[in-house]
Amino acid sequence: MSDAVMTIGGEPVPVAGTFGVRNPATGEVFAEAPECSRAQLDAAFDAAAKAFSSWRSDEALRRQTLLRMADVLMASAGEIAPVLTAEQGKPLGDASMEVFAAALWCQYFANLETPPQTIQDDTDALVQVYRRPLGVVAAITPWNFPLTLAFWKIAPALLAGNTLVVKPSPFTPLSTLKTVELLGEVLPPGVVNAVSGGDELGAWMTGHPIPRKVSFTGSIETGKKVALSAAPDLKRVTLELGGNDPAIVLDDADPALVARAIFAGAFNNNGQVCSAVKRVYVPEALYGDVVDALASHASAAAVGDGTDPATKLGPINNAPQYERVKELVADAIAGGARAVTGGHPMDRPGYFFEPTILADVSDGTRIVDEEQFGPALPVISYRDVDDALDRANGTHFGLSGSVWSADPDRAAEIAGRLECGTAWVNTHLALGPQQPFGGCKWSGIGVENGPWGLSEFTEVQALYRSRTADGLNISTAGLVS
Repeated sequence: MSDAVMTIGGEPVPVAGTFGVRNPATGEVFAEAPECSRAQLDAAFDAAAKAFSSWRSDEALRRQTLLRMADVLMASAGEIAPVLTAEQGKPLGDASMEVFAAALWCQYFANLETPPQTIQDDTDALVQVYRRPLGVVAAITPWNFPLTLAFWKIAPALLAGNTLVVKPSPFTPLSTLKTVELLGEVLPPGVVNAVSGGDELGAWMTGHPIPRKVSFTGSIETGKKVALSAAPDLKRVTLELGGNDPAIVLDDADPALVARAIFAGAFNNNGQVCSAVKRVYVPEALYGDVVDALASHASAAAVGDGTDPATKLGPINNAPQYERVKELVADAIAGGARAVTGGHPMDRPGYFFEPTILADVSDGTRIVDEEQFGPALPVISYRDVDDALDRANGTHFGLSGSVWSADPDRAAEIAGRLECGTAWVNTHLALGPQQPFGGCKWSGIGVENGPWGLSEFTEVQALYRSRTADGLNISTAGLVS
């Protein structure tokens, strides 16, 4: 696969240099991606800036274009999904669903109403609050859901009237490049530009003088660097960063039912989900039953190449993450944890690791305290639910969490005490374009999705229309301020 191209100003651009993209199911380079030069990045931002004025002025066109983008995405799933599976590793069916999710986000924002808010309407004045676009947006996306998370940014940014330069992860650049190339048939030139490269390119983007906003999804460490780079120019930032998301099982829960759902919430995308269950707190009386039920699901999960229809869990996406999961599991076992099932790399090419359930583990172990982002789940026992809450909240993370109980009202009360952006009751990973998503503490700044996410791509403008003959209706408050 060597035909990947960057799109700048609506046109494919010449490839000056390339970097290898590995198939995580084999560990081998299977394609080359373009390496964006500094001059090409300048050209991408210039194209976005030139497209901004006309794009922001026609809301009807923006909504129509988003709907046409959704149509292109759905029609192209058969072309895009195999590229996504090859570079990311997820099963082909999941890759197709990711393309459809991108289309869903386009449809949602195409139909989201954005009326001004009237705050005064009397004989003195009509005062309305509008949301205006920021300008050019730099969007930097991760490798776990390259397309879904790109369109969490692209769709609302476009509706708001912004233009974009998008950079996917160097581990998974091909599906994004292909998607933006295909969308060229409906997007005006320069409205969405796609470039690819490594960490240096990301640093160039965040420090570039043209973009007024940086929307980043990735690690906490990199998110802090993005914030520092954006600060001198006072760029707006949205940072969706890491999570170490707890699931708290209450003493009235059915072990078999919660284990099935928690396993799905922990091992979706092979555990490579920022808001997946990362640690499970279980009361002592239910501990053995929940651990055994989780282990049963883990041992039954079919692990393999994403192109195999029988595969439920693919490989870990890349070598650094594969090594991290190995290290965290080995550290836990060396510290006395018990691998009820799994615990080892799989003896085959690629970045495959056995689905792992760790028991007899406690807070203070790295795999409990840190984000593993892979197919390994620690299960921790507790005696008192208040203590479990304190331990769940006793971290720099604050992305999401869940509480599981036969009494939904009781669970909701406890879930409301979790220090996180999203708290679920008797489910996990229930997400949608209409629902705000973001973290507190080190898990991020700002939110994505819904009208709240749309607002992140806008500035507030108060439009004051005087209704007095002489226009001298200045308030005392106005004089003071």
